Amino acid sequence: MLCMTAAAPASALARDLGEEEILAVTQARLAEDVAALRRFRPGYSFWQHVFTTPDGSVLYASAQDGHVLARFPERGDWTRSARFDDGALASLISEARLARRLTDRRDQVAKLFEARVGPVVHNPTRGNLLLPNVDRYGPFLNEWTAIYQRFGVPGEIGLAQAIVESGLSGRIKSEARAIGFCQWLPSNWNRLKRLAPYPIEPENQTTQAPYCAAHLTVLATKYGSFIPALSEHHAGGINVGRTVINGFRLGGQNIREQYFLGSAFAIDLRAMSLRTFREVVGTYGPRSHRYAEMVFGNTFTVRWVRETVPQRQIYAFRANRNIPLAQVAERAAMSVEEVKRFNPALVRQVPKGANLYLPVSAEQFGPDVSFWHRPAPADYVAALNDFVRLRVTAEEWDDPAFAAVLSSFRRRFEQSDSEEGAVMATVLGYVMQGVPSSRRILAKYRTSPRVRTMFERGIQVLATREQRGN
Repeated sequence: MLCMTAAAPASALARDLGEEEILAVTQARLAEDVAALRRFRPGYSFWQHVFTTPDGSVLYASAQDGHVLARFPERGDWTRSARFDDGALASLISEARLARRLTDRRDQVAKLFEARVGPVVHNPTRGNLLLPNVDRYGPFLNEWTAIYQRFGVPGEIGLAQAIVESGLSGRIKSEARAIGFCQWLPSNWNRLKRLAPYPIEPENQTTQAPYCAAHLTVLATKYGSFIPALSEHHAGGINVGRTVINGFRLGGQNIREQYFLGSAFAIDLRAMSLRTFREVVGTYGPRSHRYAEMVFGNTFTVRWVRETVPQRQIYAFRANRNIPLAQVAERAAMSVEEVKRFNPALVRQVPKGANLYLPVSAEQFGPDVSFWHRPAPADYVAALNDFVRLRVTAEEWDDPAFAAVLSSFRRRFEQSDSEEGAVMATVLGYVMQGVPSSRRILAKYRTSPRVRTMFERGIQVLATREQRGN
């Protein structure tokens, strides 16, 4: 006997098909990025060890495959306290007279290792950023992954960036006063707040995550790759724009080649003379150079946390009034500390219109706005599907005529009448505000005879250095 089932509504079929198409685009983009990293930065997996080893050590790894070669104490005797994964390297250290200054010693040991095993990468460990937060916030990774995926960003990329930036903490602040999860400056959050239809409390990771995700998907659409998109988040659009232009002039055939060639060029020129080549390099520095590979390297860390820490659900409720913290704890039958774990921004009360996050359904506090628990609206899916499929160059993105395209998408997201659509519309508005200044500066950079002369001089200087080295 045949089992008959009701046909799904046409809108549901279109939505499901659209979500599959979005996933196909983003996974293809991710696969191309990983292939480029394996070509240009094959040791990128090294960075998972940097962020999962407690502070106080210096790690050395092969730049060819990322496997750890040795661990040294940041303070102490490197000839006695080192641990070697490759025992053949131990004799190189025991026989060497090591420099006293840590920076000089690190470079000295790198040269010793490279003579034996080829190119290496080294860095102080930063595990104290993440490890104290694994038990506290690790249970939320599945929920945050669902949020990132709703915006067309693979969860492991978004969460790896959060590990690198904040160790998954909501309340952490940088020396520059950048806030929380993906470390945006207060001025940037204030711009978003002026554009957003609802209050934003950036210290809450579950509030930040949608905006971080939307920003990444906008930038990944701009470049057609998550690699320069991540770099722009860190170094700024003008620095990355210069880097891509230089990579094009160096013969890069696609955006990934252009970015990596331009990045290496900038770091080499910076090492030669930052003062001489500042117009070409800008403020693009060593961390900018490594940022994307640091993020991709920590996708392995994301998988480790998700596999080892039991996961919990997060529900979001839009507060229909000012709600005191004590009242939330009492009515949700939770300790104050547990409520704060889900809501790091919460001190005395949840402001009216802001989101309250809990592990249980509690609509007495306001309507449930946990959009990642529900299927995406068809209009939103259609808009996002069309958006991520845009094919433009970074130069075309900055063209004044393209502003109409972005405005059209912003309206479509707004008109989807959805939580995720409101976030996308807000972030598009935020990005569009920065385009005119970027356009002006990069247009001047592209056409400046002085810059072109400096660029050519940089090529000559590096070629001369390479010849002398050979």
